[in-house]
Amino acid sequence: MDAPPPFPNADAGRSSYSSNPYSQVPPSYSQIPSPQYGRGNQRKANGDDRLWAMLAHLSAPIAAVVSAGWLTFLGPLIVWLVKKDSSPFVRNASAGAFNFSITMALVSIIGWILSFTVVLAIIGIPMIILGSLGAIVLGIVGALKAWNGEPYTYPWQLRILS
Repeated sequence: MDAPPPFPNADAGRSSYSSNPYSQVPPSYSQIPSPQYGRGNQRKANGDDRLWAMLAHLSAPIAAVVSAGWLTFLGPLIVWLVKKDSSPFVRNASAGAFNFSITMALVSIIGWILSFTVVLAIIGIPMIILGSLGAIVLGIVGALKAWNGEPYTYPWQLRILS
């Protein structure tokens, strides 16, 4: 049995870019870049937004000193409740500060529980100290970033508010 004759102009539909049709897309069919999502699309923070975000970050370390570390979540929560609908910058800053404060409170509670036993006090006491120092230092770093109009994400936080 004979093979069928080849089609006339078999290469008529191929482009001159390469022999592999998937290696290069002709310029007329190039993809349009998709819009980026996330913090890049937010409007620039004004002076009032920066002040409220800074207060949200600083209220946690101040409350840590005043209340012996037990009411650190209260300041960021109040700022979040008051300003969550008016500014995305303040909402993100106060939610991050609240989430971080709750996380550090849990670290302190676990540290206190561990410090009641003699063997685990070696772990518990450093947890309390490092958690408290971390909350104060990172709260100040967040406040400085907020004052410059930059968003700040805490390194360890349980996502409760957003």
